[in-house]
Amino acid sequence: MTKRVVVTGMGLVSALGNDLESAFNRLHVYKNAVCEMDNLAVIRGLNSHLAAPAEFVAPEHFTRKVLRTMGPVSVMAVYSAENALRDAGLLDSPELTNGRTGVAYGSSFGSAGPVADFFSMVKTNEIGNVTSSSYIKIMPQTAAVNISLYFKTTGRLIPSGTACTSGSLSIGFAYENIKSGAQDIMIAGGAEELDPTQVAVFDTLYATSTKNNTPEKTPSPFDANRDGLVIGCGAGTLILEEREHAIARGAKIYAEIVGFGTNTDGTHITQPNPDTIAHCLELSLDSANLKATDIGYICLHGTGTIFGDVAESVATNRVFGDTVPASSLKSYVGHTLGACGALESIWSIQMMNNGWFAPTLNLNTVDEKCGKLDYITGSGRNFDADFVMNNNFAFGGINTSLIFKKEQ
Repeated sequence: MTKRVVVTGMGLVSALGNDLESAFNRLHVYKNAVCEMDNLAVIRGLNSHLAAPAEFVAPEHFTRKVLRTMGPVSVMAVYSAENALRDAGLLDSPELTNGRTGVAYGSSFGSAGPVADFFSMVKTNEIGNVTSSSYIKIMPQTAAVNISLYFKTTGRLIPSGTACTSGSLSIGFAYENIKSGAQDIMIAGGAEELDPTQVAVFDTLYATSTKNNTPEKTPSPFDANRDGLVIGCGAGTLILEEREHAIARGAKIYAEIVGFGTNTDGTHITQPNPDTIAHCLELSLDSANLKATDIGYICLHGTGTIFGDVAESVATNRVFGDTVPASSLKSYVGHTLGACGALESIWSIQMMNNGWFAPTLNLNTVDEKCGKLDYITGSGRNFDADFVMNNNFAFGGINTSLIFKKEQ
């Protein structure tokens, strides 16, 4: 029998704040968290000096022993997972260790610091700062493994390292594992630390914003005058649970996951394909047994890049037309890469439950090449939505779409 899957806990680290309420309230201020970074400005040849940093310090109860295997990406992941489990009423629960709780978590890659240490060893022929935990901090499954170790889970572990879909794909895989009956609870999400190398990845593709003197005006997804993305960081964790299991223990339910679609373009490693993106959105609708008209809001990937914005909006218009309200939350916190699918899912659920939806900041004139959509601009918009969709896309042509249903 197919199981139903609900969200019973959420936690985050973000440039808007590190608790659910304060971060959500910051959306109402209509001001982004982008700033010019001194450590980027000193790098010769780097065009963009912008980022959206999260103010975060590891809590005191994260002991030196605990932190030994964690780089910043894992610290944020574990912290957000801890808050999500507390929110779900599962922190310190024996259910975490009975084999029926798993972890599905991702990031674009691990921590960058130890990579430099390994490279220095090769260049200098000295072991230098390389330690027994260096690889643990950089391995692609570092966030997922550290979550599992910290909470002593013994169920499935599903790491995702699919760049900008790492968080959303992890949520989707977690959903499928509970839906099939393989697990009762999944700790799911994604994280990303802020490092100059990530800015350089997109800078060399001429995909970063260079509005260094006016950080408040960028990124500007779908706008005719946009000039690229801004890198952010953070972590988002959702606790997914089999619905009857959650009801039996009296858990609060934020939303139900009813749809998940994913596919790949198979055409170009960095240029998205509107045809396969549209098919991904249709797969998500089909899995939820919904029509396009059932969706009340779409959280767009909306990075602020030329190719990405056009392909996504054209594909979205092809499936939904121009009547479904939509916006991009990256205009507030930049592109958080492996964390964006999780953070944007959290905020989509909160907006749905509050009946208020944030606009895309800095969207003044929609690029005529973009698909015609009901872009939310200016101030937020109040309306009821029973279903919201969150879409994310990544290098490699990896597409994801999640659908959340309001708890009635």
